[in-house]
Amino acid sequence: MATAPLYTIPGAQAVPAPAAAANVAPAPAAITPAPVTVGEVLAQSQVEAVMDELDRDLIGLAPVKARIRDIAALLVIAKLREQLGLASAKPSLHMCFSGNPGTGKTTVALRMAQILHRLRYVRKGHVVSVTRDDLVGQYIGHTAPKTKEVLKKAMGGVLFIDEAYYLYRPENERDYGQEAIEILLQVMENQRDDLVVILAGYKDRMDTFFQSNPGMSSRIAHHLDFPDYSGNELLQIADRLLTDSHYRFGPGAREAFDEYLQRRLTQPHFANARSVRNALDRMRLRQASRLFADRDRPLTADDLSTLAESDIRASRVFATTATTTAA
Repeated sequence: MATAPLYTIPGAQAVPAPAAAANVAPAPAAITPAPVTVGEVLAQSQVEAVMDELDRDLIGLAPVKARIRDIAALLVIAKLREQLGLASAKPSLHMCFSGNPGTGKTTVALRMAQILHRLRYVRKGHVVSVTRDDLVGQYIGHTAPKTKEVLKKAMGGVLFIDEAYYLYRPENERDYGQEAIEILLQVMENQRDDLVVILAGYKDRMDTFFQSNPGMSSRIAHHLDFPDYSGNELLQIADRLLTDSHYRFGPGAREAFDEYLQRRLTQPHFANARSVRNALDRMRLRQASRLFADRDRPLTADDLSTLAESDIRASRVFATTATTTAA
């Protein structure tokens, strides 16, 4: 007799019971022909629209986008094999996204969930994003309920665990992270048809985490490395962020921001697109203070939407004596 899984999460996909016989036969539903070509699968699922959005919304990341398309191709072919009775099990889809902060890992996870949902590999297509604090308790008996509750919410979609290596703290004998890992391993194996887990974090720390947890490593089928953005890509990201919020660079401001980026890249704690967004927020703050000081002057739409060169060069990055991270 088969052994029941150690952990079964309520809300997971179940086989529906047969419908009861009725006195009146229901009207036949329109039947959509099963796809037999790649083009038909793509047309029915609209997966290409998601991949096009990924290309349009994220600058750079060429190797990541190529790998996402490879995974989508694998799923489409698996769908066609299933139509012909060739596939015995769904492909393993648990993933690891490794890279520095601000390289688009969360955004790609959201798009991946859409692809999985449209190809019917997950029921809902939602993403539940968590960290160690959401999974690990602080006392005996606290971790299992917390982890199971998170898994229950994620069932039918994607569980995104950021900085996943913090689950494992071997230096602390009383740490409860290992209990959360064990529950995750059980669910990733026994209920992989209803949940995709994506682990994320710095590459070197994720490599160490997998070396210390071979059971977790064996369940991760796809490893995607997210490269840092180049200076030119970061400048393009700034252009897009400003356009989306109805701002623009004034004369000399874009060149000043390019110089800001070149200097900021050499300083600690740089977080790629996240740092660009934070820098623009501070520059908008300086613009607002500049306009606020001239309270009697009528302001035009151009005044309110233009970042001046001075708004950028006021950053501490341009102070030659600065030794701390820019504000």
